[in-house]
Amino acid sequence: MDGNPLTVSSSIISSICSDVAVGVKRGSDELSMYSSSPNSMTANGSDSKKQRLDESPPSRVLHIRKLPNEVTETEVIALGLPFGKVTNILMLKGKNQAFLELGTEEAAITMVNYYTAVTPQVRNTPVFIQYSNHKELKTDSALNQRAQAVLQAVSAVQDGSSPSSDQGVLELAPPPSPVLRIIIDNMFYPVTLDVLQQIFSKFGTVMKIITFTKNNQFQALLQFSDPVNAQQAKLSLDGQNIYNSCCTLRIDFSKLVNLNVKYNNDKSRDYTRPDLPTGDGESTNKDHSLLGTPSGALASYSSGGGYSSSLSLSQGGGAISPLSAAAAAAAAAGRVALSGSGVSGVLLASNLNEEMVTPQSLFTLFGVYGDVQRVKILYNKKDSALIQLSDGNQAQLAMSHLNGQKVFGKVMRVTLSKHQTVALPREGLDDQLLTKDFSGSPLHRFKKPGSKNFQNIFPPSATLHLSNIRDGVGEEDLRRLFSNTGGTVKAFKFFQDRKMALIQMSSVEEAIQALIDLHNYDMGGNHHLKVSFSKSTI
Repeated sequence: MDGNPLTVSSSIISSICSDVAVGVKRGSDELSMYSSSPNSMTANGSDSKKQRLDESPPSRVLHIRKLPNEVTETEVIALGLPFGKVTNILMLKGKNQAFLELGTEEAAITMVNYYTAVTPQVRNTPVFIQYSNHKELKTDSALNQRAQAVLQAVSAVQDGSSPSSDQGVLELAPPPSPVLRIIIDNMFYPVTLDVLQQIFSKFGTVMKIITFTKNNQFQALLQFSDPVNAQQAKLSLDGQNIYNSCCTLRIDFSKLVNLNVKYNNDKSRDYTRPDLPTGDGESTNKDHSLLGTPSGALASYSSGGGYSSSLSLSQGGGAISPLSAAAAAAAAAGRVALSGSGVSGVLLASNLNEEMVTPQSLFTLFGVYGDVQRVKILYNKKDSALIQLSDGNQAQLAMSHLNGQKVFGKVMRVTLSKHQTVALPREGLDDQLLTKDFSGSPLHRFKKPGSKNFQNIFPPSATLHLSNIRDGVGEEDLRRLFSNTGGTVKAFKFFQDRKMALIQMSSVEEAIQALIDLHNYDMGGNHHLKVSFSKSTI
């Protein structure tokens, strides 16, 4: 981890799965908001705030300030869940503040101590947490009904019971079904069936899961043993992120009340019927649902495999075993236990501009989302190409981001190929140089497990992030260089060290062209320019 500063995610891995996910050093696109001198800021606010914090006696009621405008009660409760039982909450939305009451003073002290060293965040916004002068919260249920309803549902999950309807607390509508329909938005990393099971099983017994792709979106149907558990999960998880800033859960009740699962494999599972056959994964999944880590990979993910204790909160002492976002992303992106899974990493790209496209250009573009091993432009159909990546997860990632993008003036189509590998031609038979082997390329971005590149995977955008800029190269030099790719530079911004910059082209297509042309561009002095898509704008 190279001693990078840690940040807390408000994602499910930290809030609902009862552990705190902490990220590695922020991507260069985000560094500007943390550019204050290290002496002027502490992890949990400024020095003056820290002094006030030290002066306040411990209390199980915590005062949370600087919350984002649209924050929900669930997100605030999620800050406290990893440390123990949350017993009350008071939202002051007009002031962007909240009070959170924990079950014990010890839990509150553990929480404050942790967030003194690690910046607490809600929706990627740093917030400030300190002890309150109040020793307990006495809230008016009539004025605080929604917050109490959310707290009641979460408390029921913590207690392993069903929500009661105490006087003055909002009655929860009867749940219509034990089956939830789950849609994953903003899917930068693959989400596996095992990850869904681990997240949702915190709310009750998960009986069955079916995953599929519909309308280009990864979806799942998940059946609980009890409709109340489904209601609790929907209430707590809807709108939450699985990983930092991505993989957002959208949850509704399904019209189905029972799922019919025929096979136990990576796409479907009936936990009540371990005797079901696995089926033929290739033929039973014509919907091309996203291919996650294979069945059993979660054993490596949660009990060793380089990420020991990553998804657990130790039972008694409240000590947290943080999961690095890089490790989570690496595991989710298929760096764990993929050998022998039989999942193809080969894509078919079609509707290419055959006058312009080359194996090198496809290697550079698809290499943003995975390590491209081989590229083959089809001899009899030169507007199509096969691209082989390291594994099926990287192939899915590239497909989800690049399908439908305009490249060399034509809208590219990307689908999964039936081929397991791209075959190299026999020596002397490829006189047009249509096939190229990149397996030994030094330009692979994801060879190193836990690489920070896993944290900087973004969809194609008009803004590009530049790094490894040579000393002495100025803004005009870079503007001229990128203008020579045929596009128009709309904006430019150096980072403080001038080794990194953002450059904004006039369209996504122009940015794609510039990335293809200039990633690994030799600036002299052994400085090769690194180019990637940015989530920022200038």
